[in-house]
Amino acid sequence: MPAARKLMPAASKTHPDRRASRGAEPAIWVIVPTYNERENLAPISEAILAALPAANILIVDDASPDGTGRLADELAARNPRIAVLHRQAKQGLGRAYVAAFHDVLDRGADLVVHMDADFSHPVRYLPSLLEPIQAGRADLVLGSRYVKGGRIPRWNILRRVVSRGGSLFAGVVLLMPYHDLTGGFKVFRSEVLRAVSIDRLHAGGYAFQIETTFLSRLAGARILEVPITFEERRAGQSKMNMAIFMEAFRLVLILRIKNLRRRRKALPSAS
Repeated sequence: MPAARKLMPAASKTHPDRRASRGAEPAIWVIVPTYNERENLAPISEAILAALPAANILIVDDASPDGTGRLADELAARNPRIAVLHRQAKQGLGRAYVAAFHDVLDRGADLVVHMDADFSHPVRYLPSLLEPIQAGRADLVLGSRYVKGGRIPRWNILRRVVSRGGSLFAGVVLLMPYHDLTGGFKVFRSEVLRAVSIDRLHAGGYAFQIETTFLSRLAGARILEVPITFEERRAGQSKMNMAIFMEAFRLVLILRIKNLRRRRKALPSAS
């Protein structure tokens, strides 16, 4: 099983020596990537810690020009459960997550959540996403808009068709039975992240979500979907554009070609 490597030299972090406490309960780290999310950052951090009082938050900021990184440092200075990873430039969501995965694994994370900073992933679902892993029934949980009980109440028809179509296309080409492959509300058991060799992940944008689920499945992860309601962001602007969709389309084909002969492995059990 590949070992996690050191953080990229281009990144810096606050509280570098603080590690998650080890006790009877698993160490939970919630990764929140940010770029120009100053308006949302303080309320989403407060909401996460209210929903999961024992969790820690890692804010990953890509040198936001609106001062999000400075605010993140202020929040971390006031609350020891918040840490910050600064990156020198905007390099894509996937690269931010790779750096963040290394960071939280170095801190001793057992369960790793990632979610958006804009409240589109409601914090009320955090306990239900964690429960299957804590109960030993899953290694990766997907917050799903497209299983029974999942909803997207405010999207127009075009957004629904593009999003649902992308998940269907990826599922058919990559032979995955899951309904929502493009969502970014997930919980990983740390062993999954180590098994997929996160340094080898290629996607820089939202295609990263498809890639991590596909490689987790190949690594033998038990994957479950939990219904969520996807909300519109409370403040700021969406980062989604056509280039991101095209990247996802190309990545699906590349993953299929490169992994034609690979078979699923058995993921190491939780210790």
